[in-house]
Amino acid sequence: MIEQLTFSVSRQGLHSITTTVNETISRLFNKQNGLCTLFIQHTSASLLIQENYDDSARKDLEHWLNRLVPEHDPIYTHTLEGSDDMPAHIKASLTASSLSIPIINGKLALGNWQGIYLWEHRHASSNRNVILHIGS
Repeated sequence: MIEQLTFSVSRQGLHSITTTVNETISRLFNKQNGLCTLFIQHTSASLLIQENYDDSARKDLEHWLNRLVPEHDPIYTHTLEGSDDMPAHIKASLTASSLSIPIINGKLALGNWQGIYLWEHRHASSNRNVILHIGS
């Protein structure tokens, strides 16, 4: 089963998509075991499994990656779409474009403090497409 999910994001940073993914799995694949694969169809955003309890973990990750890959670096030549474009591509290449998560009894087998995040690397608002594939 394949479903396209679209998420509207208003800013750079980590955006939880766990609830939407869980609801989609419940609707499509209730009470079964399998594998959920998520794939983001963009080169300036990524996917991540991370702590969903303490918001400071999310903020620290955002600050750390922005420090690691700064904007306005004079070595960038890909600047046509703005100062956040090339850093967004680098950030996406350092993180993940897909995730695989087991489904047990119709539910994602995430750990107690794990959540699924769409990591937007650009500043502007945008819609991001994530393909959800459920296999057995």
